[in-house]
Amino acid sequence: MGEMIVLKTLEPKPEAEIDRIFKRQQAAFRRHPMPDAKARIHGLKRLEKALIRFKADIAAAIDRDFGCRSSDESYLAEILPTLEGIRYAVKRIRRWMKPSRRRPGLLYLPARARVIFQPLGVVGIIAPWNYPVYLALGPLVGVLAAGNRAMIKMSTFTPRTAEVLKALIGEAFDEDQVAVMGGEPGLGPVFSRLPWDHLVFTGSTAVGRHVMRAAADNLTPVTLELGGKSPAIIGPAVSVADAAGRIAFGKVFNMGQTCVAPDYVLCPRGARDAFVARFIAAMGRMYPSMAENPQYTGIVNDREYERLEGLLADAVEKGARVVEVNPGGDDFSGLRKMPVRLLLEVNDDMAVMQEEIFGPLLPVIAYDTLQDAVAYVNSHPRPLALYLFDHERRNAEYVLACTHSGGALINDTLVHVTQDDMPFGGIGPSGMGQYHGHEGFLTFSKAKGVLCKSRFNSGRFFYPPYGGLVHRLIYRFFMS
Repeated sequence: MGEMIVLKTLEPKPEAEIDRIFKRQQAAFRRHPMPDAKARIHGLKRLEKALIRFKADIAAAIDRDFGCRSSDESYLAEILPTLEGIRYAVKRIRRWMKPSRRRPGLLYLPARARVIFQPLGVVGIIAPWNYPVYLALGPLVGVLAAGNRAMIKMSTFTPRTAEVLKALIGEAFDEDQVAVMGGEPGLGPVFSRLPWDHLVFTGSTAVGRHVMRAAADNLTPVTLELGGKSPAIIGPAVSVADAAGRIAFGKVFNMGQTCVAPDYVLCPRGARDAFVARFIAAMGRMYPSMAENPQYTGIVNDREYERLEGLLADAVEKGARVVEVNPGGDDFSGLRKMPVRLLLEVNDDMAVMQEEIFGPLLPVIAYDTLQDAVAYVNSHPRPLALYLFDHERRNAEYVLACTHSGGALINDTLVHVTQDDMPFGGIGPSGMGQYHGHEGFLTFSKAKGVLCKSRFNSGRFFYPPYGGLVHRLIYRFFMS
């Protein structure tokens, strides 16, 4: 009897899968180019239901990808704001879709003018590793509200989360409407080079440049959500203790692996030591122990851990003074976790002051006047977020008017990002474009101007031969 031959089914290559699904979504969009409000709302409600069902799986997957991440941080930063964004859009889609009436110019009457909002088509979303669900599904909410189809590419650093998100999306949508691709190495350039109708990228400024170059070959419009060094300014009219606690929370949430985390603190010179003491006290209340605390998030991988250690070593070598914040005196040996380190006496020659930190290192810079603090911020690339702690309105108005940032928050950190009734986006090196809420709907829609003339053709008065009475009257009335 001959040997049994077993034929192995070869898995399609990821590049081929991306291309296949992309073409399938394009074809589906051509068949249904203008989904009505009911269809859009139904899709978002399916997403809402699936997200609630998978919430525990998502938290567990992110915990495993990070080595340690509290389920509470995942619920607060990934699940809850995404659900709120869905619900916000569902309530308003019908209103957003209504054509906007405009007034045609007097010269072109009788006529009617309006702007209609059409879906763009197929949108690509490149999600980062630090908030892999919120920064994948957050843009998707706006994409679906505007009537588009989407493909999401996940990060290489969060493979378990990618698998859960694939299952979630697969339950809620057919792949010709929404599909999730894993983060296999090398897929980023392939994904970026497709002729999307719009491309959303969240990640570093350096990678954002590559994404934009790839998109340019197809004239693909891009929304880039990048980052940079977001300052926290402690003003002269605020309690240092109050500011320190709020900055500590914003810095340590997700272990500083947040694009809008406070990257450095500008503190009045006479209050610097008090700030350090209050920061340490606030950390002690939140995390009496750290190393074995399941609520104290880890660094996502060895590469990021080594990068942060390199930033610290460079700062120390160049003269920084380190204040380690370790309330329980924990031993971090063998763990991919770090105590928070405050860095004093820093300067711009240090790498920690040249690149986004994305971890638990926090430079504290003393300043003499609020004008000096503003000048320091303005002498550096424009950040994604700016935080000001001050209870004097004139100080707040001065800082807001004299600085540029993607967004700003007075007397707190982070939470401006999850406001659905405000746009979120960067400026300059911290990004371009914006989404969330209505701005997301507009970003992923084509606002098409439509002018409709009546049976009576007033335009014939402009026809040649020129120089007649009507032309002379028009020129005299409108051009003098």
